[in-house]
Amino acid sequence: MRKGIFHLAIGMALALALSVSTASAQKKYDTGASDTEIKIGQTNPFSGPASAYATIGKTQAAYIKMINEQGGVNGRKINLVQYDDAYSPPKAVEQVRKLVESDEVLLTFQLLGTPSNAAVQKYLNAKKVPQLFAATGASKFTDPKNFPWTMGFNPNYFVEGRIYGQYIIKEYPNAKVGVLYQNDDLGKDYLNGIKAGLGDKAAKMIVAEASYEVSDPTIDSQILKIKDAGADLFFSATTPKQAAQAIKKIHELAWKPVHILDINATSVGAVMKPAGLEASKGVISVNYGKDPLDPTWKDDPGMKKYFEFMAKYYPDGDKDSSFNSYGYMTTQLLIHVLKACGDNLTRENVLKQATNLKNVQLDLLLPGITVNTTPDDYRVNKQLQMMKFNGERWELFGPILEDKGAAG
Repeated sequence: MRKGIFHLAIGMALALALSVSTASAQKKYDTGASDTEIKIGQTNPFSGPASAYATIGKTQAAYIKMINEQGGVNGRKINLVQYDDAYSPPKAVEQVRKLVESDEVLLTFQLLGTPSNAAVQKYLNAKKVPQLFAATGASKFTDPKNFPWTMGFNPNYFVEGRIYGQYIIKEYPNAKVGVLYQNDDLGKDYLNGIKAGLGDKAAKMIVAEASYEVSDPTIDSQILKIKDAGADLFFSATTPKQAAQAIKKIHELAWKPVHILDINATSVGAVMKPAGLEASKGVISVNYGKDPLDPTWKDDPGMKKYFEFMAKYYPDGDKDSSFNSYGYMTTQLLIHVLKACGDNLTRENVLKQATNLKNVQLDLLLPGITVNTTPDDYRVNKQLQMMKFNGERWELFGPILEDKGAAG
């Protein structure tokens, strides 16, 4: 009798184990995923005032082509659907709706620009479609409480601004600060961040603030206003076109302030070269990734992989461009998340994997910097290192700065 019960118990346990393993082996899909495909959507300014960024989307498409040639992710090919939004919020809304409702993508990846991401954030959250690794660092894109389906990739602009403020207090405590900022979330986050970093000295130290619209043909009048206010430290919270204009104008005026530039406008090819390499000398910024132009990394295995990728998959692209190395890094992280999803390709699981990253190392992150996220802290990049432009390339200096404060 006892033997019979024992056999029955074993049989039940086996049946249970089999049903559990069958359940765990079952594939789960949401719209945009199948046994053979993972469909991902993106808008990018392939034209318009921010078209310097277009090369990022091209690098990302090339990286996905490489992954597909290598067999895809867990046997599935990635179908990246890209549209031009011309850095125009209304166009971004139209194109993102098309991606979700017509193309039926599983998620959006690296939608580029603060205004475009802001325009579609509520829509994507209402639809519960991941707005994954958005190419912006505005604070509203790392706000899991209010926007759980949105994750920014870039270092938080407020945090970056705060780091500059702390740096100024330490290195230039008597500076008269002038701020040029883009009149949107990007610029305002930087402005608030630098004020937070300067603390109770902000009101006294900041002698001028001037904003501009992305569509403005020139920012000459703003530069003159800041110079005339007596500023001897200039903070440029800008995107590439205006950053280059500012460097050029400051040089033409033979004005020599300490010049701090935000991370979004540090491309040598898109900013420093058009502005003039000599004019750009001495500009200060931050980074979290290896600069392809920096000879420090010439024997670095991650950099070698990147250069091989560029030569084979995007030979027309500028291998020395930090925009292209950024495109490579962001797509490498996307692939890491998709691999972690296994056969559970639901939107919920994509979000779960992306918000539980632990010490993820990417080929082009600076040594000592890894990606860590939690369901309460969506910030992908919280560590930065200062750098200075030497007239040819950026040179890193100082320790890795980690921001442990709130996102702003």
